[in-house]
Amino acid sequence: MGKRGSRSQSQLLNTLTKKQKKHLRDFGEEHPFYDRVSRKEAKPQICQLSESSDSSDSESESESEPEQVSGYHKLLATLKNVSDEEEEDEEEEEEDSIVDDAEMNDEDGGSDVSVEEEMAAESTESPENPFLQHVNKELKEKEIQAVATNPQTTHELKWPILGQLVFSSKFQKLETCKPPKDIDLKSLHLQKPLESTWTKTNSQFLSGPQKSSSPFTPLQKELFLIMNSYRDLFYPKRTALKNGEEIRHVYCLHVINHILKANAQVLGNNSRRRSQKFGVGDDDDFRDQGLTRPKVLIVVPFREAALRVVQLFISLLEGDSKKKIIVSNKKRFQGEYGSDPEERPPNLKRPEDYEAVFVGNIDDHFRIGVAILQRSIRLYAPFYSSDILIASPLGLRTIIGGEGEKKRDFDFLSSIELLIIDQADIYLMQNWEHVLHLMNHMNLLPLDSHGVDFSRVRMWSLNNWSKYYRQTLLFGALQDAQINSVFNKYCVNMQGQVAVRNVPMTGSISHVLVQLPHVFQRMEAENLASVIDARFNFFVNKILPQYRDAVMSHTLIYIPSYFDFVRLRNYFKKEELNFTHICEYTQKSGVSRARHFFLQGEKQFLLFTERFHFYKRYTIKGIRNLIFYELPTYPHFYSEICNMLRATNRGEEATWTCTVLYSKYDAQRLAAVVGVERAAQMLQSKKNVHLFITGEK
Repeated sequence: MGKRGSRSQSQLLNTLTKKQKKHLRDFGEEHPFYDRVSRKEAKPQICQLSESSDSSDSESESESEPEQVSGYHKLLATLKNVSDEEEEDEEEEEEDSIVDDAEMNDEDGGSDVSVEEEMAAESTESPENPFLQHVNKELKEKEIQAVATNPQTTHELKWPILGQLVFSSKFQKLETCKPPKDIDLKSLHLQKPLESTWTKTNSQFLSGPQKSSSPFTPLQKELFLIMNSYRDLFYPKRTALKNGEEIRHVYCLHVINHILKANAQVLGNNSRRRSQKFGVGDDDDFRDQGLTRPKVLIVVPFREAALRVVQLFISLLEGDSKKKIIVSNKKRFQGEYGSDPEERPPNLKRPEDYEAVFVGNIDDHFRIGVAILQRSIRLYAPFYSSDILIASPLGLRTIIGGEGEKKRDFDFLSSIELLIIDQADIYLMQNWEHVLHLMNHMNLLPLDSHGVDFSRVRMWSLNNWSKYYRQTLLFGALQDAQINSVFNKYCVNMQGQVAVRNVPMTGSISHVLVQLPHVFQRMEAENLASVIDARFNFFVNKILPQYRDAVMSHTLIYIPSYFDFVRLRNYFKKEELNFTHICEYTQKSGVSRARHFFLQGEKQFLLFTERFHFYKRYTIKGIRNLIFYELPTYPHFYSEICNMLRATNRGEEATWTCTVLYSKYDAQRLAAVVGVERAAQMLQSKKNVHLFITGEK
């Protein structure tokens, strides 16, 4: 860029206000949408915009109290009455952004072509681009009204790696696709620079001839084909030990590809608007935004997972470029998300899957906004100035708040186009209510305007149809009724849904190494709502009397639900039974005492919660009798608990017993333990008691 141009830009920059200079320093561009700073105050005939709070942290920003009365009907009525003077204000803001971009390019070493112009050129892509096909597809009101009454159509296909896929849709046309054979990066319409950076970033999973033949592993190839078609996806075979990182890489590619395309479309339209006179052309040609800026929400359970996601974003954007991208607040981020607050004893041995899940910083209360700028990433961006939000369910719950709370905000969820819920099974061990609360607040009309330019908002967003355009990617380690319910109830993407439904042919009972009789007792329940009471009454009246005798000492009762645990604990206290208990809230000293009393036989019963086992994985010694009050959430927990019998009493194998309670509503968990064929027989059989013996010589 010439010296004369630099000098004139410097003169223009001297006229900026402090707020405008801060905006330039923080963002480096008019990027995109809602961070505009006008030299003239916005006129109240459109709306009273909330003040920008770019100086605040993401947490304080997003906790601002929203207005209680929505003004959207008034706002929409004024869209066609924008005055010429306000259009001049927008033109001034556009000119300011040109100066901002030119100055940033000059600081970075000088460039004849601005990044905005480059991105504008990239935005004019083929109409076959899946992103453009998705966001430009227009639904009709009749189609939306029919969604509530249309039956869900389904079609099953089998793919080589993913296995059995169920394609479903409530819209009239159900589209399926065949598994990919060979993938060419160009055919995927990846935004620059991802074509060149992906293979390098993903090289750790590619080996041998595959490294040169395909940029994806076989699993990634099939997953990305579904992601890139903008269908909803539920994949229940994600494990931290085997394929967790492989899956994280491919969904991070999809996220960055989506953000770069969305931003390129906005910047391209900015360039087009500047190249023509205002008043010429149709404003509907430039509708490229949502009601708020955040477009992607990634829900992960621990800070360590958020750290890995951000590191992948940096790798994907950086690539082979000699000049590294600028990452603001990187040191703070490394300090808060990279440290491990828990020091574990070096001699404590735990299963491999436990070590894979609980690695690094396992704090579960966090949220962070990420803004993708030109050649830079801004961490800790305020939520309403962010492109991507990364948070835990608890971190989001404290912002969203509940009914009656003064400080609550969920407007930032209004225009989420891509929702990723990773490691969904772990939220069952944290608090599943937080996930349900989040889903109930997704894609609602915001209560405040947050500085939106309504002439740029997509019509389907204004019509409150965003949920029909939102893609949801759900990854977990197991098939569970609660996770299935979220996918079936809240995923209504017009492109349809794809769920992986592979049934377990062999259950985890095959991994039980001790010689042990397993007695499965079926209880009857009229409906799903009555299962909890039916299980409690069945246990108290049928099972517990068999173990009251002192001969049946050393009995461990495994309880998955904390609410069931509290109910049983209160009953045991009322009946003055000789018992002790361990739950996730028990302090270390209490755990040590309970384990000691149980091992020595001073306490006949030990009430033991599944969450404690999930977070600690202690080996409980002294077990002679096992009662599974309910089948475990994780199928491998069944074999782990049974194999604890090997820890002591090796000479008394004949006295060991195991009793399991189940109902017809536990079909998925039962199949995961005994296998799908046995589970079907047990649920359809007239007999209520079934016996299995493991460890036979």
